[in-house]
Amino acid sequence: QVQLVESGGGLVQPGGSLSLSCKVSGLQFILEDYTIGWFRQAPGKERERILCISNSEGVTVYADSVKGRFTIARDGAKNTDYLEMKNLQFEDTAVYYCAARDKRFSRCDSSSPYDYWGQGTQVTVSA
Repeated sequence: QVQLVESGGGLVQPGGSLSLSCKVSGLQFILEDYTIGWFRQAPGKERERILCISNSEGVTVYADSVKGRFTIARDGAKNTDYLEMKNLQFEDTAVYYCAARDKRFSRCDSSSPYDYWGQGTQVTVSA
């Protein structure tokens, strides 16, 4: 059973930083074989994919809304991705999720759905 567990959310002031982690377990192969997406959903808004990391493609794709402020890092030995968020703004307030596709070597631009989701972690940016 594939499981993703996010952690690290919390309350931060505008301009501040926060780190989230996504630990993946139950994969049949190594984490690097799988595409991981990070999403967020703010109250009353649609879910937004903010980044996708695909080692098989050698790409990390960031949404314009977070480009230059968010950075993803992967520790394959720990099966964990780390999302570093800097210069957080009010509009970054949301529940953040990581997700994985079941198929190995999928592309970030694939329309295939993500099969496994974490429980989400709340990020609140407030003065």
